Parts: sequence; structure tokens; C-alpha cells
Amino acid sequence: MRVSFAPNFSQWCVVDHYKFDDCKETITNLSSKMWIQVRTMDGKKSTQIDKISKLTLIEDLKAKIAGEFGVSAERQRLFFSGKQLENGHTLFDYNVGLNALIQVMFRIEEVCSPKDKNKKSPKKKENNNIVCKEDLQVKVNEADDKNNGALASQFKVHDKVDAMDPTMGAWFEAVIVKVTQDDIDSKLCYHAQFEGYDENEVLKLKESEVRPRARMILKWDEITVGDKVMANYNSDEPKERGFWYDVVVTRKENKRQANILYGKILLGQFDYRKNGDVSEECRIIFVDEIFKIEKSGDVNISNANDENIEKRKVKPDCSHCKDDPTKSCKECSCCVCGGKHQPERQIICDECEMAYHLDCLNPPLESIPDEDEWYCPECRNDPTEIVQVGDKLKSSKRKQKMASTSGNSQRDWGKGMACVGRTKICTLVPSNHFGPVPGVPVGSAWRFRVQASEAGVHRPHVSGIHGRETEGAYSIVLAGGYEDDLDKGEEFFYTGSGGRDLSGNKRTAEQSCDQKLTKMNRALAKNCNAKIDDKNGGEAENWKEGKPVRVLRSSKFRKHSKFAPEEGVRYDGIYKIVKYWPEKGKSGFVVWRYLLRRDDPTPPPWSEKGKKLIKDLGLTVQYPEGYLEAQEKKEAEKAKNSKTPAKENSNHKRKREKDATSETPQKKSKNVYSLPDEVLSSVEKDMLNKKTWNELTSGLVNYQAFLESVKDSFMCICCQEVVFAPVTTKCVHNTCKACLSRAFKAGLETCPVCRHDISKDLNINSELDAVLRMLFPGYEAGR
Repeated sequence: MRVSFAPNFSQWCVVDHYKFDDCKETITNLSSKMWIQVRTMDGKKSTQIDKISKLTLIEDLKAKIAGEFGVSAERQRLFFSGKQLENGHTLFDYNVGLNALIQVMFRIEEVCSPKDKNKKSPKKKENNNIVCKEDLQVKVNEADDKNNGALASQFKVHDKVDAMDPTMGAWFEAVIVKVTQDDIDSKLCYHAQFEGYDENEVLKLKESEVRPRARMILKWDEITVGDKVMANYNSDEPKERGFWYDVVVTRKENKRQANILYGKILLGQFDYRKNGDVSEECRIIFVDEIFKIEKSGDVNISNANDENIEKRKVKPDCSHCKDDPTKSCKECSCCVCGGKHQPERQIICDECEMAYHLDCLNPPLESIPDEDEWYCPECRNDPTEIVQVGDKLKSSKRKQKMASTSGNSQRDWGKGMACVGRTKICTLVPSNHFGPVPGVPVGSAWRFRVQASEAGVHRPHVSGIHGRETEGAYSIVLAGGYEDDLDKGEEFFYTGSGGRDLSGNKRTAEQSCDQKLTKMNRALAKNCNAKIDDKNGGEAENWKEGKPVRVLRSSKFRKHSKFAPEEGVRYDGIYKIVKYWPEKGKSGFVVWRYLLRRDDPTPPPWSEKGKKLIKDLGLTVQYPEGYLEAQEKKEAEKAKNSKTPAKENSNHKRKREKDATSETPQKKSKNVYSLPDEVLSSVEKDMLNKKTWNELTSGLVNYQAFLESVKDSFMCICCQEVVFAPVTTKCVHNTCKACLSRAFKAGLETCPVCRHDISKDLNINSELDAVLRMLFPGYEAGR
């Protein structure tokens, strides 16, 4: 993501420090610093247009483009975000912003046809690049007299030739429509019309872009390595038919089943013996259609104009029916019946761009509508489904079946924490990450499940298993939802999901049917180092080689296990599956059970070493922002509205004061938290960001707060993630090396934060990189 500042008054000027005239001059100068990118439709040429503003008129922009591309404004068509930019409007009218990309299409110059011979020629013939055939012959004769016949036209009008499309570099069969002479260099120009094109456009081509039509197919024995031939190739789908290119043969292989030919595609007029623009070695599929390239003067043009010459096969417009007129196709014809009859009675939807016969519509149409835009029944908006101003939103069919909609309960279903959306998403690692999450130590605790989802430890809000059936399980939560669960701390028996009827928006229910090894149950089985067995289960040969599972214990599991936390949900480390098997549970139905064993170097949170580690790191239960304040306000209102005597309220007040006094030493101990020595030594080596590290290490509360501050301070402004392979600029801003490389390719050589000029030396700050890898081990996995 690129962040830029609009050149307006409020962001660039301070009224208290400048006079109004100075501010006005500053705005004028800054408004001229806006720039945009202009690129041709084929993408071969692009340039940057600067010294414009959002109030620049479209005609003024065309004038600047004319100076860059050498094409007059009358022959330009500009497009941005699917809209054509029209004269009389400004860039602001089309929401064209800083560094926006505008595509330009150039209209080809009009040429006069043989029917225009009797028309009156313009008064100033010397300023017209298009010359009729009689005038050309006069000029050629004059040139012959002066240059001893050095200039002569090989092709005549109506000659069949091979012409190269300059935008593609491919050769097409064409017919010469007009022959002219360039006024600048006095060279001949051929105006050719490509055969088979839908539009009868005529291209003005150079002499090097026109040659006699190839008509001779080379046999396999006549092709030798190093020959330059004409072959058919499709760059997008190499196994399909494409366009005709010049190919330099690089390799021949004689196989028993078929002959194989390899070559390098020449994209236009290039000398392959020099450093020309050629492709990598490609395989030519159609080896029976290799044509000999005819050189000028080596072939009789009258033979090339023979009507009996079979036309070359080119890439079909429709890849499904291969342009077969006898074959029905719902892609290029009517999408209902597939018929290609009555094309004049077909109408195309402006949304999905599918064709329909008027008779195939429901209801059918008698004639093509006069409206500018037409939409098929699938794309047309139903007026009854549109919510008018002031109307209530209509519930979907799924919501109408929920208990919260159909029941008479007055409960506000939207206040539950399971219904709260995430305020942030963990981007340090991808969602399908196995193993620990960088920056989340064992013993980290959260008040609600949604906070664990934001940290990336367990992403689902409600589901107890997070995984994919084809990959495995990434994390699970022990919450006491199944009576067959048994917790022993270092290992526990876990029950799979399913077998319960949760219709009617139920959160839990009794077991009503057998569980199956599908979905999340199968995902858990994938983590076991054993083959998948849907009937008997499996046991790992070496359980430590299985895929890791992040395990969290919830306070709801406290009544079943002494290892569960007293509040919220806690991350207890990495476990691995030892075995899985089906058995009849306490409910009388078959359930899938899993034995998980702890495999984490960090001591468990319930042990003495684990409690000491939690105390040293200053890990506490994390609450959502504003949660504690809201609870205090709620208790105050509750106490105000209660009928409890004032004496009893004072007793509660004294109790709260006593509790607050007892917590004071703990709060003081949190303020004296210090980082480990190895982290401090690595931080001190990063001298370029010394000021930032001093601010982060002063007044530390706990380890979690420190990591959150590091994330915010060293976040790349372009990708909005913790900087990876960081580059510290001269202005002391940190950005990812990959993000800066993309900016340099786009021509932006300024800091993305402050717009300070920076050099192209992308030197990685190795000291900062080492600190970030130490604080967030493995965060490069998602990059």
C-alpha cells in the first residue's frame, strides 16, 4: 500500500506561522507537484506526466501526452477505472489521484482508398502524409531521375503480403490498400488491411514490416538448426494454437511417436545474431505447419496472389468451439441455447457480457431495447429487494430460521463476545501456520476468545478446532464442551467434534449421533504421524515427528481440570498427537478420541518454572481496550440503583480500597520490568534506531506491551506489516527492502514516509533484522 498526502491547504500549511499570501503561493507550488503514469494499451510504452494538478483539464493533459508520444490530441483516447476521459472535465471529476495510471489508445491515421482517386485533393498537399497512387508514381519518377532509380516500390495495391502487427510482433496475412511516401525521410510506407480482423482498420507499416506472403510448407528434413522460419505459437497457452512468429530453430528431436522442434521466438524485426529481443527456448507444437520465410525479390508476387493458396490457421476467437460455425457454443453464442443462428437478434448483457437470443429470454423480447444499458435476468437487480430510505433491512432465509429472529426473547444477541468482529488480524504468519506464533510466549492469557483470534493463536471465535481437512489442525481449545475429555496436564484425551444437533442457533447440545472422521476430526488425524484409517484410527510410530498443534485452555474447563486457568483463555504451548481411535462415549454414541502429549521446550504455565517465567515476563490477562473502564462504570451504576443500605455500601467500598491497596506492590513490580540481557545487547547494536529503542525500553510494563510497541514502531508504511529485511533510510525510517524495490521500479526515489530523497542503495540493517528475528522468531514464514 502506498501512502501519499494530497496537496491541500490543511495538510501542508499552518496559518499561525505563515501569511495568507505565502500559504497561497505554497499551495500553488505544491499543486503542480502532482504526477500520474500514462501507458499505452499494449503496455509497451509508458511515461510519467508531472507538473499537473487535480484541476487540470483533459484537453491540457492530452496536449502533454502529445508532447511525450508524438501523437496529436485528436487521435488520443484516455481511459481510467473503466471510464473514458472526455474534454471539458478535470482530473478531479474522474477521481484521478497521485501516481494514478491512465491508459491511452491511439487512433490510426485515415488513409484514402482507391475509390478516393476522383475526390478533390487538399490544397496543401505537402502537409499530408497520404498520397494517392498517381501522385506517388510522379514522386517515384522524380526520385528515379535524381537518385538514379534508388527508390522503387516492390508491392502494389491489392497485393497479398505478410504484414507484422507492431503491437504484437506477429505476422498476419494482409492486403496492400495504399502505398505512400513519408515526407520526412522520403521512404515508402505501405497501408495494409489485415485479413480476418473484425474491424476494417488499415495500418501504416514500414518497408521492413511487409514481405511476400509465405506459401511454402517446409518438410521435417528441410528444417535445420539455426534456420529462421515462420511457425505458430501461443505465448499464453503453449499447447494451443496461437499467432505466427519468426522462429530461430535451436533443437530438433526425432521421437518414435512424434517429432519435437524447439526454437526462440523473435518478437518483431530483430537480428537474432546480435543482442536482439528474443524469448527463451520454446517448443513448437505444430511441426507440420512450418513455413519458409519469403524474402523480397525471391518470389513472384503474382504467384503469391494466387487465390488457391490456403490461408494459415490462427488462434480461434473462442477456445471452446474453435470458431466452428456448425457447433453449438454457449460461450461465444447464446448462453441459453448455444445456437449461432440469427446473430442480429442476439443481445449482450452489460454486466456478465453473455449473449442471449431475444426469444430465449424469460420473458422473451420482441426487439432490442432502446436503452443504453441492458442487463440479463441473472444480473438485473430485483426492485423488491432494494431497501428504500427509512426501510428496515430484510433478513436472509438463514437468519429467519434463527431463534433470535423467530423467538419472543428480549435478549440482545449482539452483545456476546462471540459476535464481536476482530479489530485487527495477525499478519506475522499466515492463517495456515503450524507451530508457535511469533511474539506470543507460553503463558499468554486473554479475557475473551476473540483476543486470542486477533493474536493469531486460535483464529475461530467459537469453534474448538482450527484446521483444514486437507492439511491438518493448527490449534485447539480445551473448554469442557465434551464429557469424554480428560486432562492430565502434560498429556490429555481430547474428543472430536460433531454428532450434535445445533440447529436453532444452539451453542451446545447433547450427543445425538455418531461422530465421523471428516472435516475437523480428519484434520486432527492428519497431524498424527500415521496413515489415515477411517475405521480403526492409527498410532504414531514416532509421535514427535507429527505436526504441531497449539493448545489453549479455557477457564470454562476449570471445573473438569486443575490445569485450566482461573480467568479467560491461556496458551499452554505445543502438543502433538500420539494416537487417535473411535470408541463409544459416555453418551452411548461413537466419538473419535485423540491422545495429545506436550512437546514444548518452555515449561508449562502451571509448573513452578512456568509461573516464574510468567512473572519474569510480566504476563497478565489481557483485556480489550476500554473493557475495565466499562466494567467499573457498570458496577457504579448497579450500586447506585441497588436498594442496599448505605452502611453495607460503605463496607464494600472499604473492601475495594483494601483490595486496591494490596495490589499496589504488584503494580510497582510491573513498572520495574526489564528486558533479558540477550535482547538488550542486540538492541544496543542497532545504532541507527537508537532513539526509537530508547523510547521503547523506557518505562516498560510487561513483555507483551513491549512487543506490541515494537510492532507499531517498526511497521512498514507500504505493506502495513512488521518490516522484513529492513532498510533504514537517511531520514531514519524503516521500510521493507521489497517494498522499496517496487517503489524504485515505479520511478519513486523518495522515502515513503516523509518524501525525503533517498539513494538506490538498498542496504539491509542487519542489526535491526537480528533483533526482529529474536523477538518474532519465524515471522518471515508469511513473507
